[in-house]
Amino acid sequence: MSKRVLGIAVVGIGGAVGTTMAAGIALLRRGLIDTTGLPLAGSEAALAGYKEIVFAGWDLFPDDLAAAAEGHEVLTYKQHVAISDELAQIEPWPAIGDPRFLSVIEGSNKIASGGHRAVIEQLRSNLAAFKAKCDGAVVINLASTEKLGDAADPTFASLASFESALDADSPAVSPAMLYAYAAIAERVPYGNFTPSLSADIPALVEFAVKMNVPVAGKDGKTGQTFIKTVLAPALRARALHIDGWYSTNILGNRDGLALSNEDSLASKIHTKRSVLDEMLGYDVEDHIVDIRYYRPRGDDKEAWDNIDIRGFLGRTMQLKVNFLCKDSILAAPLAIEIARCLDLAAQRGDGGVQEQLGVFFKMPMTRSDTPEHAFFVQSATLDRWLAS
Repeated sequence: MSKRVLGIAVVGIGGAVGTTMAAGIALLRRGLIDTTGLPLAGSEAALAGYKEIVFAGWDLFPDDLAAAAEGHEVLTYKQHVAISDELAQIEPWPAIGDPRFLSVIEGSNKIASGGHRAVIEQLRSNLAAFKAKCDGAVVINLASTEKLGDAADPTFASLASFESALDADSPAVSPAMLYAYAAIAERVPYGNFTPSLSADIPALVEFAVKMNVPVAGKDGKTGQTFIKTVLAPALRARALHIDGWYSTNILGNRDGLALSNEDSLASKIHTKRSVLDEMLGYDVEDHIVDIRYYRPRGDDKEAWDNIDIRGFLGRTMQLKVNFLCKDSILAAPLAIEIARCLDLAAQRGDGGVQEQLGVFFKMPMTRSDTPEHAFFVQSATLDRWLAS
């Protein structure tokens, strides 16, 4: 009996995370690595098999994935040599390039301008051709962070208003929204691994429900925020008051370069700052988040936290965490698992917001106004869903 093939179409397929996803699956398929780092590898749910995953996607840079991966330097030399022939066969589709939303990343592999509707038709055409080769497909947005948008903009309040905005080529509509709209229109589940406004606007949530398409997001919870959502609930459980939390990050890959733009940086900081107060139930007045592009680090990210806490008798203490991690090595497995879960939701006929996937995101989409951020609560929610 043939095995079910899952296609993952990645926005930003040529980036460090996208190439690491494709490389990881290729290495697994050849038995050159094991499933370490893939959190759902032991699940008994009917998730798509890792070895049956295939990739395609969009990118502003035209390099095939072998050339792109060589530039990102995430793989070891032996790993790259072993699968370069397979990666070389994946060439990115032209992507949306709009300097109004992302000005520091400029590539030549762009969709010819022609208005929002024409762009959507091109994206849908890409997806339709890809779907025809697979048993199921999912879109994962890994594009560089766009400038901070206004979720309360009336343009995004309803599907009707958003459709009108598309017809009018409204400048408020971002590339991330166009990718999400195209995926939903093609009935392809969509996961937003970025902080950019996308499927989380009310108009596209409404569209996803209408089309019964699973959507999830936003902003993958990989390193520092993952640690924060583990530590903060534990400190709260011990009635230790957090007086201040200083978080800083340095990284030098393309994601870091995008965040050197103040508008994109504002989007990222917004999602990273949001989790702490909601988990603790009080405002941490001195909660500082600082992110810096530091080119020499490449994909090696350093996340440093200083936590000032107050305990019994009012005595103060400190906790310091220095997480020296690899950005794409943490992010790629989560993006793969999100895709597998969205595909499972689609098979179950469960459209709309998939809040059980909140464990993977800094700012989880929910069907209510009260997102859960505590890691172990989120993890238990996902486990229950997988077992259902």
